[in-house]
Amino acid sequence: MGEFTGTAFGYPTVFLSVLLLVVVLYWLLAVVGVLDGDGAEVGGFEGVLAGLGVDGVPVTVVLSLLTAFSWFACLGGSVLLNGFDLSSPLTIVLGLVVLLLALVVGVFATRLLAWPLRKLFPNAPQASRNDFIGRPCVVRTGTVTHDFGQAEVTAVDGSSALVQVRQAGQDVLTAGSTALIFDYDVEGEFFWVVPVDSVLGPNH
Repeated sequence: MGEFTGTAFGYPTVFLSVLLLVVVLYWLLAVVGVLDGDGAEVGGFEGVLAGLGVDGVPVTVVLSLLTAFSWFACLGGSVLLNGFDLSSPLTIVLGLVVLLLALVVGVFATRLLAWPLRKLFPNAPQASRNDFIGRPCVVRTGTVTHDFGQAEVTAVDGSSALVQVRQAGQDVLTAGSTALIFDYDVEGEFFWVVPVDSVLGPNH
């Protein structure tokens, strides 16, 4: 037990151990009703979590899972690191490496678990059609005209969708071409697109 405690509160696991204690305290307070456990609003984190592909689940749940997975990974790395007789400077450097790798493992593990968890939170924010505006897409039909065309677009969370697209000009957009979605037509239920080359300019 003493060895476990020494590793858990030793370098570099101690940083995540402190965070884990905060997470445990938070959920204990949530259970007794002192705090709100759904974590619907945690300003500033939603965009970051969406970029990591773990949106769609309450922020507090995601951060709790991320902390727990990272802590376990860091604890295992610290055990391996302690098995070597290393100098203090090298231990510090390798400890930082273990910490960073643990965070990466935590992100991937949380992302895998976030997919099935989304079904348990139907009220979590879902991607809307407006979220596709400004994103690139790949043409899947033979061509795109002012009244015909389909393209595949990938959302921030990594999911893809086949959507109806149209263009106002006469640019050549064939299957496999990359276009940029710049607007959505509510009545026609399709997206307006332009070729990426026309957005970047002739010098790109």
